[in-house]
Amino acid sequence: MRTVFDPTDPGTNAYDLLTSIVVPRPIAWITTVGADGVGNLAPHSFFNVACARPPMVSFTSVGRKDTLRNVLATEHFVVNLVSEDLAEFANASSAPFDPEVDEAQAVGVRLEPSDVVPVPRVADSATSIECRLHSSTELGDSHLVIGEVVAITVRTDALVDGRPTMDALRPVSRLGRDEWGHSPEVFRLERPRRA
Repeated sequence: MRTVFDPTDPGTNAYDLLTSIVVPRPIAWITTVGADGVGNLAPHSFFNVACARPPMVSFTSVGRKDTLRNVLATEHFVVNLVSEDLAEFANASSAPFDPEVDEAQAVGVRLEPSDVVPVPRVADSATSIECRLHSSTELGDSHLVIGEVVAITVRTDALVDGRPTMDALRPVSRLGRDEWGHSPEVFRLERPRRA
């Protein structure tokens, strides 16, 4: 037996259902700077890799948030990893601050210059993905943003054989409602080499 939800029914909250089902979701903790020079720091859990070559990532802004406004104005952004020790800061930065408030300053997050783009990164984040805007598509009440990756930084102590490890990154994820996920328990499955 199943309960069927019709997304077109006004009594159905498809957003709540989808964010409770599409889990865990990685968090893009995005730094941007507006045309007015004011910084912005906000978590976005609609985030993924969009293309392998050239490397691109995507995130979705539900509504026209400061992050979207800044990316469209300056064409640059940085995706920062949210580790377990930064989860409280990431959550605090999601509050509805006024556009003239820099969330990083307001919640006490240290920033540092990025290597390629003119947008700072979160200093205590183990990794950052520096991006140049590739495209933006309006989808209903949301905007899908695709960024071309121009630099990837990883804290050296988080690397083993040139790749980051889950033990070092300790990423958190978003689940449904007000639920967050700790870094996952890792297991290995070798991919089949032939059918």
